[in-house]
Amino acid sequence: MSKELLYCIPADQHEAKEVVSTLKEHPEVQFVSLVGIDLGGNDTDEKIPVELFIEDIEQFLTYGVQTDGSSVVLPEIATLNDARVDLIPDLSVNWFVDYNYDNIDEDTDLPVGTLRIPAFLVHNDVKRVDSRSVLQKAVKYFKKEIFSLMKENPYVLETLDIDSIDDIEDVILTSATELEFWVKTPDYEADLEQLSTSQVLQEQYWKRTIGIVRTALEKSLTTLDYYGLEVEMGHKEVGGVKAKLTESGGFDHIMEQLEIDWKYSTALQTADNELLARQLIKDVFMRYGLDVTFKAKPIDGVAGNGEHTHVGVAVKLKNGKMKNIFAPKDMKEEFLSPIGWGAFMGLLKNYEVVNPFVSSTNDALKRLKPGFEAPVCIVGSIGHTVETPSRNRTVLAGLIRDLSNPMATRFELRSPNPKSNTYLVIAAIYQTMMDGIKACLEAGKTSSQLESEFSKRAGDESFYFERNREYRSEDDVFEHYTEEERNELFGTPPATVWDNLIHLEQYPAKKDALLKGDVFSQEIINSYTVATLTQWTTELYNRMIPDNREFVRNCSKLHTTENVTDLDVVNWEKINQLRCYLMKDSLDHKSLFTRIREAIENKDYNKVSGLQLEMDCRMKELENLYAVYKKNLF
Repeated sequence: MSKELLYCIPADQHEAKEVVSTLKEHPEVQFVSLVGIDLGGNDTDEKIPVELFIEDIEQFLTYGVQTDGSSVVLPEIATLNDARVDLIPDLSVNWFVDYNYDNIDEDTDLPVGTLRIPAFLVHNDVKRVDSRSVLQKAVKYFKKEIFSLMKENPYVLETLDIDSIDDIEDVILTSATELEFWVKTPDYEADLEQLSTSQVLQEQYWKRTIGIVRTALEKSLTTLDYYGLEVEMGHKEVGGVKAKLTESGGFDHIMEQLEIDWKYSTALQTADNELLARQLIKDVFMRYGLDVTFKAKPIDGVAGNGEHTHVGVAVKLKNGKMKNIFAPKDMKEEFLSPIGWGAFMGLLKNYEVVNPFVSSTNDALKRLKPGFEAPVCIVGSIGHTVETPSRNRTVLAGLIRDLSNPMATRFELRSPNPKSNTYLVIAAIYQTMMDGIKACLEAGKTSSQLESEFSKRAGDESFYFERNREYRSEDDVFEHYTEEERNELFGTPPATVWDNLIHLEQYPAKKDALLKGDVFSQEIINSYTVATLTQWTTELYNRMIPDNREFVRNCSKLHTTENVTDLDVVNWEKINQLRCYLMKDSLDHKSLFTRIREAIENKDYNKVSGLQLEMDCRMKELENLYAVYKKNLF
């Protein structure tokens, strides 16, 4: 069946006549859908009969589809009295076909497909206001600026072994993501202690997959290849426990963490590919009766799901050769070119305004805790020496290099998760990188000078970095530094969504890097902020507090007068006092849950943030106390 289906219409085959011809050759493709990505990272989907699409394809590809904006997250842009939003097809990227394997076409005996066409969201026929538009503008701005900077600072061309700016035909921004996810038997919840023990012992990491997990993983890998993603690897991650063999020879009680990687692409195509991969993987595992979650921290106390994001920049020369402009002329003499140093320095210096787009949910910030190979501090690693590249898994961002392959030189940002809006994350990365590149080149700095700057100590003066901060560590930042030292050297990490969002106002000079070239307009930032605040407080009010309330109720008294000890009585008294503090109101006292709800209603977000942290701490205390209490009972 795989060879009969149409999986992709490449970017160079979007002429109307060619598209019509392709669709007529594949009658199993019965619908067309325009896929716009709003500022919340949500993708639109609608079913337009393919006959209507073909009938007026020229009009469709030019003007798209009009909507009222009610289905997209664009607060303070698409308002109730100003809600026109059009979806305009993007002809510059691949179009994918989404198949419904539960709906088989009677004539072809093939699953019914929907051609999903990536699209821009245009407000009032004037402004592009979606996530992919922001990334598209970031790519355009970066290309224009890097050409200008290399022309105005020709010394950098020599460091790249390029004779003249006129030798450059194009600048190509490349990206890639690594996708981690948990898979499990529906309704099965593994014991937290078993999961934690298995993780510490690394009993699952890179182990052989078995049963339906193996089948679903292999099917996912081959299907991604049908779509042209060029899969590089699929393997078990650190989380999970061993499945149980059933009497029928199958497996049950499945709880495993997996990772799938595929080849890099251009920035915009990378974001589209990642969206496709998430949807496809979920569909494949569901067909085998398994649940998949891409949540950043689906299980507290166990490793979460990351989506490490790689970025690089190359130039295509008119003679056909490619040059990685982050790589130095001699890989054995320097870590990076001046452009590469500037990019790394720009990302780290301005990361406070990148992070709101990376970690925008309660779940995302739960993942970023010491001890789970997740980055906490704004610090980077380049390797111990030029000839011994290393991978420091405790830093925020690292230099990836291969002495024998300069084209592999790139940076890995370790903080994103599968629910991060990849379009906005990559756009923010390239915007802040350009800020650093511009500063370094206009200062005329050499690679050796920039390596010294990058390795500076707190208190040392810098032409670009903040005086009292450090930005490089080749040590394990969790073992080598105390929490106080980390906060002092690398900055205090945000603990709540609000802590993160307010950086966009607390660091106006850094926010300017996002605004350059009108890539992130103030209107876009304001809309994103409102959307993220709404999501944060709504989840807290309507999901987290009710879930916590249910847990508090379930922490009930279990002992009786028989076989009870004084320790049981004391433990229960502590538990009950904490239960009352959390959720029990009285005439002269409001519970913690009530105070959080009132602060949300009053839009006192500083107070909400502080109370949320207290709630998290108290709930953890309750969980631990109740576990100790139960273990002492027969």
